[in-house]
Amino acid sequence: MPFSHDMVYSLATVVDLINTGAGERDGLAEVGDLEEFVRRREVSGVEAVTRRDLGEVRALREEFHAVFTAPDQPTAVGLLNTLLQRTRITPHLAEHDGHPLHVHYFAPGSSVAEHLAADCGVALAHVLVENERDRLRTCAAPDCSHVFVDESRNRSRVYCDSRTCGNRMHVAAYRARRRDIS
Repeated sequence: MPFSHDMVYSLATVVDLINTGAGERDGLAEVGDLEEFVRRREVSGVEAVTRRDLGEVRALREEFHAVFTAPDQPTAVGLLNTLLQRTRITPHLAEHDGHPLHVHYFAPGSSVAEHLAADCGVALAHVLVENERDRLRTCAAPDCSHVFVDESRNRSRVYCDSRTCGNRMHVAAYRARRRDIS
């Protein structure tokens, strides 16, 4: 995909955010989990997070998940427009933490949820504008609900992680073929 570093990073952040809700344990169960997420994803301009921030980010996570799993482009566009309309977007150029010059879209003083909605929402908007919605995927492994962005040239990626889900599914298929031969 011909997206800049900051767009790719924002897409990875939205994937990571959505996937905090796709497991046996909610990855955003406590304020400390959100603090860790902010640190891990290097979300700049966030001084502290509160219980209110946690609730807002968890709700945002569900909205982003709905965009990823929308049945068609018009539905995804409508969902994303609704999300973006509630967000104060103020583009500005930034260089920080060793990253090259890039664009931030969140307004100064934004909450962590509004920050993520702006930066990640704009990244998803670019995916939709470029008619690349089919790159927003859910893992094909039947017991996995993680999402991912297929960045492969030929759009052939089907598993969230080839080392875990992909390998597990390939081994299962191999064993099934072997049973059929016996």
